[in-house]
Amino acid sequence: QVQLVESGGGLVPAGGSLRVSCSASGSTFSTYTFGWFRQAPGKEREFVAAIKRYGGSTAYADSVKGRFTISKDNAKNTVHLQMNALKPEDTAVYYCAAGTSIITSTMSKASAYAYWGRGTQVTVSS
Repeated sequence: QVQLVESGGGLVPAGGSLRVSCSASGSTFSTYTFGWFRQAPGKEREFVAAIKRYGGSTAYADSVKGRFTISKDNAKNTVHLQMNALKPEDTAVYYCAAGTSIITSTMSKASAYAYWGRGTQVTVSS
């Protein structure tokens, strides 16, 4: 079992950058595929990005491609989401998720992830 704690959220003007991080503990970091999801008020939780446990291949939602980058630091048991060119519509609570039995076709599905953090708020002002 893995515990996930997000950090790095905050208020940023449109066009700015922010990096949110997810610290994982309690289990072997390298055995997990990690994902970032977000949920805005009144909306469903949506996929943002994911990085596979072996090989490190990544996947992104169309809405963030070219602006967001997911990465992981195996030495520090941390996953990062670098967000550039932020837009007001990126405002949401960002959640880190982890799972072990995730294949490429399910990387974007919240139901594939067994473990979740509590989220960090990202607010982009216009």
